[in-house]
Parts: sequence; structure tokens; C-alpha cells
Amino acid sequence: MIPVRGYDGAKVAVLGLGRSGLATARALQAGGAEPLLWDDSPESRAKAETEGFLITDLTRNAAFEGVAALIVSPGIPHLYPTPNKIIARALELGIPVDNDIGLFFQSFATTEWDEMDVPPRVVCVTGSNGKSTTTALIHHILQVAGRPTQMAGNIGKGVLSIDPAQDGEVVVLELSSYQTDLARALTPDVAVFTNLSPDHLDRHNGMGGYFAAKRRLFAEGGPDRAVVGIDEIEGQFLANQLGQGPGDDRVIRISSGQKIDGFGWSVFARKGFLAEWRKGRQVANIDLREVSGLPGAHNHQNACAAYAAARALGIAPKLIEGAFQSFAGLPHRSQLVGERDGVRFINDSKATNVDSAAKALQAFPKIRWIAGGMGKDGGIAALAPHLGSVVKAYLIGHSARDFALQIDETDHEICETMERAVQRAAEEAQPGEVVLLAPAAASFDQYPNFEKRGEDFTLRVKALIGG
Repeated sequence: MIPVRGYDGAKVAVLGLGRSGLATARALQAGGAEPLLWDDSPESRAKAETEGFLITDLTRNAAFEGVAALIVSPGIPHLYPTPNKIIARALELGIPVDNDIGLFFQSFATTEWDEMDVPPRVVCVTGSNGKSTTTALIHHILQVAGRPTQMAGNIGKGVLSIDPAQDGEVVVLELSSYQTDLARALTPDVAVFTNLSPDHLDRHNGMGGYFAAKRRLFAEGGPDRAVVGIDEIEGQFLANQLGQGPGDDRVIRISSGQKIDGFGWSVFARKGFLAEWRKGRQVANIDLREVSGLPGAHNHQNACAAYAAARALGIAPKLIEGAFQSFAGLPHRSQLVGERDGVRFINDSKATNVDSAAKALQAFPKIRWIAGGMGKDGGIAALAPHLGSVVKAYLIGHSARDFALQIDETDHEICETMERAVQRAAEEAQPGEVVLLAPAAASFDQYPNFEKRGEDFTLRVKALIGG
């Protein structure tokens, strides 16, 4: 646990008692603060009470008397589309509003670091797609390199639940736009921006607000090194703002698909090969085509981002290449579940939006596509250019019929349930084809989250093929 510093003896309100909220309350208490907890859910409040925490109804007018700060869980809107009423009250009163990420950066460094040979460092990864894979891959590279490391944030543990830093340790954090948008302190040593595509637009009042939330990690964080994906105009703009010219190697530009060799430092992947260029010459090259844990161009972009971050930490290219080969990938993200009679079954349940589904559809040549769920604004019409590899679609969930109308020229079948979709796809698949779960939709119509949806797919596939 990271005890929160700066609030010893003070009352600090905590809104939202999920994983991050309870971890925040424990860390505040460990730092000498008096946490006052609230959640709209009676079950969440009861759970907090069993740990001995004080439940305080923050909806009452007098609730903020003597309160030094309000700490908010990431799922609670603080600005758009409408601020939560409790947050709005704190804003009216001028009470600082923060989140666990801000508390982490405020509290992580201690005087004990003065005695360490190598000060700990923090790597933060943000972007629209690939954050989790990139974060996990950086963490894996560090483990293979023998560097002490912890992984947290939007993946694994909450940031305040990790252990205090060791000598030379690297903490790798995945940060969502919800987390970067509100944190009052952001001071990473290395910051990574993977890419940008439309998502969470209601929460950020459009693409401009969404990009601004991501940009805070760099503009306010002031990292020593910035790894920036430049395959979209926003990434090009960000890299331009951070650098003092094309030769400034504090910015490492990355790309999947384009050669970028005219800069001080760049890493790009083309035709399955990753290349590192520094000061006008190539210094390393890795063949990604046979790296089973990183299939497809979108994962090659993730590989470029992780490679660049690892190089910024001083890790050698050959060691990174070996770590790529041993990386198993993450569950529900282009995960190979099994194979039968030349047919591979791939679980990409994390592909909850059109952009991530498009990347999955471009990763394989012949696809039996399982899609559907709780569709997002615009449905899947934007996937039309990427359906050439789809042999047939098997549609499930609430949006199955809407999706069918949008892909009318692609062979499809409305299956409704995962059980039926897996059964039909497996029956019809031919050797060399891939049965791919890439829903392009949220899971909440049939499952509590994308993980449970992916687990259902995995169980049904294994029941069919054995294992």
C-alpha cells in the first residue's frame, strides 16, 4: 500500500466504493487522514462498514464541513455530460476534487529514495486502444530484464494498492481518460500515447475534450521521455507540441504502417518488421510475424510502443526481442483459445468499439466473426471497409438485428446467444479460417463486463474442441 501523504489529521471525503474507492480509503487512513465514505449502493456502503470505515451521506448540505478534499472514483462524471451532484457541491464550495491517480503521484516518492542507488521510475500508458496490452508488455519486458516492477492502474491493482518502491523499480500504469482528466498531480518519467479513436465522447463532450484528457498526461506531466503514436493527426500534433524540432529525441514517435526515419528517435512497424531509428540511421530490427502473442498490425503498434518505452528505460533490443517471443498476450485481447482441424478460435472480447473491432478484423485473412451486444452510437456501419476478410458473421445480443441491417451484403446469421454463435461458427469453419469474437459492442445486455463475455466464449470453445 502507498500511504497518502499531505492529509494527516484531515477529513477527506471518498465518493464511490468500488476497487479504487476502497483502496483509496485504506491508503488515506494509512497516511493519517480520516476518510468519510459514500456510495449510492447500500451493498457497497455495507462492505465499507465491515472494514470499520465511517459512512457519511455526502448528499447532505452539511456533509462537507471541515472536509479538505473530495476523492472521486473514475466512473463518476465530474464535468460532462452533467457533474454528479456531490461533485458539483464540492466545486461550488471550492473543495479540491481529485482521484487516486493524483494521490498516487502526490505520495509515491519518499525521503527513503535518497538512499537508493537507482531512483524508482513510473511509466504511464494512455490512448484509445492497446493500452492494456502495451502496459502488460512493458511490464513483461522489465520482468524478463530482471528489473523490479509492478503493474497497476486501469489494469491489475489500483495504484494505491501497490507496494512502496524498491531500489531501481519501475511501476507501469495504464491510465484511462477518466483517470488522466481529473488527477491533480501527473508526473510520469516516461509517458506513452498509443492512438486515438472515438470513445467515451459523452463523458468528454466530444473528441476535443477526449483528446484534451489524454493530453494532460504529457502537457501537465512533463515526462522525461514521451512515446507518441503518430498514426492520427492528434498524435502528430502532440508530438509536435512536445518536441523542440524533428531532431529532439525526448519524443519517440511510433507508427504501425508508415516509415518514420526523419526524426531524432522513432520506432515503426511495416510488413511485420519493427525498426528503431536514431539520428538518421537504423539501430535495430525485429521480425514480429512469428510472435504469437502479438498478432496483427494493431498489436505491432503495441509492440512499437512497448519497445520504445523499454528502450527509454535503457533495455537492450535483443533482450526486448526475447521478451516479445515469451509474451503470452492478455485474456480477451486477440487471445488464442484453441485450435481444431486447422481452425483457430480467437477471443477479442475487449474489442468493444468499432475501431478496436476493425483492428481485429484486419489481423486475420479468413474470419468467422462473432459480433454484437449492446451497440454504441452509429452501430457498426463504419466497419464496412474492413469486412472483406469476413466469410460469415454470427450476430448475438441486443443489437444483433441492427447489426444485420448494417452488414446486409456480408453473409450473416442471427444467433442471439454466444452458445449458438460458437456452435454454428465451429460447424461451418474450414481449415485455415479463424473463429473470431470481436463484438464491436458493449457487453452489458448479456454479461456484467467484457471479461465475462470472453470467459463464456472460451468455455464454449473448449467444450467443443476439448482442453
